[in-house]
Amino acid sequence: MEKRVLGKTGMNVTVLGYGGAEIGYRGVPEETVERLINGALDAGLNVIDTAECYVDSEEKIGKAASRRRDEYFLFTKCGHDQDGDNWNPQKMAEQIDRSLQRLQTDRVDLLQLHSCTAEHLRQGDVIEVIQRARDAGKTRFIGYSGDGPAALYAVQSGIFDTLQISVSIADQEALDLVLPTARAKGIGVIAKRPIANAIWKESSKPAEYYQPYWERLRQLDYDFLRANSGQDVATALRFTLSGQGVHTAIVGTTKPERWKQNAELLRNGPLDSQRFNAIRSRWKSVASPDWVGQT
Repeated sequence: MEKRVLGKTGMNVTVLGYGGAEIGYRGVPEETVERLINGALDAGLNVIDTAECYVDSEEKIGKAASRRRDEYFLFTKCGHDQDGDNWNPQKMAEQIDRSLQRLQTDRVDLLQLHSCTAEHLRQGDVIEVIQRARDAGKTRFIGYSGDGPAALYAVQSGIFDTLQISVSIADQEALDLVLPTARAKGIGVIAKRPIANAIWKESSKPAEYYQPYWERLRQLDYDFLRANSGQDVATALRFTLSGQGVHTAIVGTTKPERWKQNAELLRNGPLDSQRFNAIRSRWKSVASPDWVGQT
């Protein structure tokens, strides 16, 4: 699988990474997680991304893959506390130590602030927490995970090594608002929700979290989603990885066989410029001003 250097971090990451939210939120059994993650590692994946607030995702990843810790880059996030006390600097420091314990490691490769506002970033105290963690050797690099003006501020600040942001056929704000600046500053970009949760496959209105993408895609009405060619997910994923400055795309799944299927979709590499530009043009002609990045 293709690898790209994640900006100034120098980490040579696979273009497809594993996102750990679903195994926590959907209560996937530990034995399934072990088959899923180890199968992905066996197939060449070298990026695993999770967060403190993804229920028991960190614990499951630690149990499944800690013995192979030198085979992958491990990313996690802090700030969203499970009890709702978000952006408390004292609690964040405790969260970081708890994350390391759950992940069964003494350090992660990337510690990310999890979708805090630009106001929190300007205050600086939450940034100081992850900087201290870096200085103490608990993480190699620090990043910001979020969207919109806050993500732009994070990139412009020059503080962070990486940015995790939504980029997909249904979420293209970042391609104009943030990624040009990130690329100019050499910041590593991790695309989240890169296939828009494949929500176009739902025939009826889904749960609230997925509704913005479902509604947008009904209006965008892309031809490749109507074609029934079996290339819909491949086109969506390749579109995201064709975005200038995107280094890796984090895809979650609860099915052990899905990783290899997703990896196979990337055999042909990024989209050709004609197809990529057609999707961008459709977005620009249809998207309304309130179609902002979705966390």
